[in-house]
Amino acid sequence: MYGASINQRMLATRAFASSGYITLPKNTNQARGLADFAIDFMAQDNKKIADEVYDRVQLFHTDSVICGVSAIALKTNAPNILRDEAINEYSVNPDRTCAASKCFGSKLWVHSEKAIVANVSAVREWDSNGTVFGFDPRREGHNAGEFGHNDFYPVVIAAAQNNKSYSGKDALKGMILLDEIRGRLAEVFSLKTYKIDHVVHGAIASAATYGAMMGATPEQIERAIGMVVAHYIPWRAIRAGKQLSDSKGASAALSTEVAIQSVHRAMKGFIGPKDIFRNPEALFRQFKPTESNDVSPFDIVLSNKGDDFSVMGMHFKLGLYEHQSAGAIQAVINMIKQEGSALLAGGADAIDKIRITAYEPAFGIIGDPAKRNPKTRQSADHSMVYIISTLIRKAFDKVDAINDAKDYEDLWKALMLTPIDYGKDAIFNETTRKIMSKIEFTHGGVEYDSKYPEGIPTSMELKTTAGKTLDSGLVMFPGGHARC
Repeated sequence: MYGASINQRMLATRAFASSGYITLPKNTNQARGLADFAIDFMAQDNKKIADEVYDRVQLFHTDSVICGVSAIALKTNAPNILRDEAINEYSVNPDRTCAASKCFGSKLWVHSEKAIVANVSAVREWDSNGTVFGFDPRREGHNAGEFGHNDFYPVVIAAAQNNKSYSGKDALKGMILLDEIRGRLAEVFSLKTYKIDHVVHGAIASAATYGAMMGATPEQIERAIGMVVAHYIPWRAIRAGKQLSDSKGASAALSTEVAIQSVHRAMKGFIGPKDIFRNPEALFRQFKPTESNDVSPFDIVLSNKGDDFSVMGMHFKLGLYEHQSAGAIQAVINMIKQEGSALLAGGADAIDKIRITAYEPAFGIIGDPAKRNPKTRQSADHSMVYIISTLIRKAFDKVDAINDAKDYEDLWKALMLTPIDYGKDAIFNETTRKIMSKIEFTHGGVEYDSKYPEGIPTSMELKTTAGKTLDSGLVMFPGGHARC
């Protein structure tokens, strides 16, 4: 299932015979189009969406809740600060007149945007949620390759808590809608190319989805989207530097907070910018100028029925790691499965050199030389050398479990990276640091770059002090990838 030859055979495009699509052309008001789409989507019969789509989003939502509750229970910093702020400073009476929701693990009603910022921060904290790749091979111009994660489901839960007519399946439909807008925007506009943080697409999708679920009019939703884009654009400055801070993990939460506040204000009459995607002074046309003054840089294609939804192509993270390291993680697991005795014999001292080859943007982000000496969890989970060294160190510590493993899934379970692998003791583990010093991370050039974002093209070569060379071959679709 994980070998390179099988991966290559999995490149065939999946056919979606029962799906329906709506195109928002670049020469139209796409902000209003997203508003209309969101309202119509929530009003349509739930049965128009295939059961497997509901199953997939329920899996991602369950994963996100477990991540969020775990982050709070283990007393991570930002989620608990934002949760305490919401509970202690923004609680409301049960007979409230404002929109209200609940934080994870609390029975108190608080202002919805404050519950959302706390819950999204918790869900996002471990950076272990599903990942969208921004890639649709069937449509020209829909391969921008922007990332994004399933961080935004608390938006839907908050909206459902304010409308008793919604069922659990309606809530899942709202999550499908939010992921659909976010994922399709990721296909047509690469925010990272212009040093803008990827959470902008999620904030736009949150405004559209929350507005539709709260009964906002199309004009009000359009105004809210306009405010998000005009006033609240986060830069990737939060992801630069030698040691990353709480701002990296809380970026989705903070952007979503202002998106929800923008919806509330628009519903009260605040008039925000209209037609923001075609606005020549907004980020889209500023970074991608158009020949005509009345078009945006892209069409937006959205699914409204069947089984071809963006969430169906998202990567499921099997543990705690930056998604771009998944190919290298799979390479290690492949080596252990195929030649475990050669890799594990002798421990770290038996390793002479490890060479990892990958694509951009993986090389530039998790291969950044500033991440070779991580001292914080936020930096460690964005350091390729740390992630792979920790995985190998765990393999040394779990030889018995590895020998008992029957298949690849057993190996993943035995070696899965968890929060404890990013604690202080783990980050400064002597064996891990010794392995890190032996890793060389290289850029594979056009050969690798051309295969992303279709897959996560990565290969690994490990040389032992005894003169043996292990080679993973090319890994395209590692465990957790939608095409695996």
